Amino acid sequence: MKVIRITTPGGPEVLAEDERPEPIPGPGELRVRVRATALNRADLLQIRGLYPAPPDVAPDVPGLEYAGEVVAVGPRTHRFKVGDRVMGLVGGGAWSDQLLAHERETLPMPEGLDFTDAAALPEAYLTAYDALVLQGGLKPGETVLVHAVASGVGSAAALLCQATGARVVGTGRSAAKLSRASEWGVKHTLVCESSPPRFADPVRELTQGRGADLCLDLVGGDYVPESMQALAPRGRMLLVGLVAGASTEVNLGLWLTRRLSITGTVLRSRPLEEKMALVQSAERHLLPLFRSGALRPVVDAVLPRAELARGLERMARNDSVGKLVVRWD
Repeated sequence: MKVIRITTPGGPEVLAEDERPEPIPGPGELRVRVRATALNRADLLQIRGLYPAPPDVAPDVPGLEYAGEVVAVGPRTHRFKVGDRVMGLVGGGAWSDQLLAHERETLPMPEGLDFTDAAALPEAYLTAYDALVLQGGLKPGETVLVHAVASGVGSAAALLCQATGARVVGTGRSAAKLSRASEWGVKHTLVCESSPPRFADPVRELTQGRGADLCLDLVGGDYVPESMQALAPRGRMLLVGLVAGASTEVNLGLWLTRRLSITGTVLRSRPLEEKMALVQSAERHLLPLFRSGALRPVVDAVLPRAELARGLERMARNDSVGKLVVRWD
C-alpha cells in the first residue's frame, strides 16, 4: 500500500510517497481502506519534528482522522463487518491507503454523508464534544466563549452549542473569516487584532456584566488570562490548544475569588480505554444529531491527495475556515 511519510523534519516539502506492507488486523481490530482524511495542526507540528507520534503508531506517517470502508477484520471482532462505512480518530498513520483501528474506537458513518464529509467530523467533533460536554458540563442557556471559532474545532463547537441551546461568543483574528461564523449559529463575534488580545470587556457587555459560563480555548498563550477576566463566577475553561504559546502570566487571586475551573485536555496521548469511552459516548449522543441535520461538517476545501502539501501550506497561513479534507483516491 502507499503512504505519505516524513523524510526529515521540515515543512510540507519534506513529504514523500512510499510503499509499506498492508497491515494485518489483530483481535478486535479493523483494516480500513481510507477514502478521505483531513488535515490538522498536529500534522504540521509532527512534520516539523515538534509533536512525536505515540509509540504504537508509525512515527513517520501523519494523519489523525479518516473515513473509509472495512476491508478486513481481526479475530473476535463483532461491531463491524467487511464493507461497512466507518470513520474515526487514530494516533497517526491516516495518510495511507489502509490503516488499522480498534472497532471500539471506530464510528459508523452517518447516513447521507459521503467520505469527504465524514472525514471532516472525527477530530473536530470528538474534541469539541469531549471538552464542552463531557468535561465542561455544557448546559442549555449558557454563554460559551469559543476562541478560533472559524477553525475546524471552533466551528464544530459552535454547532454543538447551538444544538444544545447555548449561546456562543466567538473570537478570531480575521474579520473576513469571522463573517462566516453566522453560518453555524454564531451571532456575536470579536476580532482579536491586538497583542495581547482584548476581548473580556465586550464579552461582559454582551452578558450584562456577568461573563461567559464556559470557555473553549484553542489558542492558549495570552488568551488565558484575558479569558479568565471574561468568565463569570464559577466559570469553566477548557484549554485545548497552544498556538499562541505555552506560557503566560495569570492572576491567581482572580482564579480564587471567582472560583474558576481551568482544565487542560488532549486526545491523542490518552489511554486506549479512555478513547473507547469517548467514542461510545459520541456514538450515542452525537450521531443522532448528524442524522437529523442538527450537526454537520464545516469544510473549507476538498483536495486530491496530490495537493496535500498545498493544503498544509494553506493551513499554516491560517487561510482556512473549517476543515481541509483530502480525498484518498
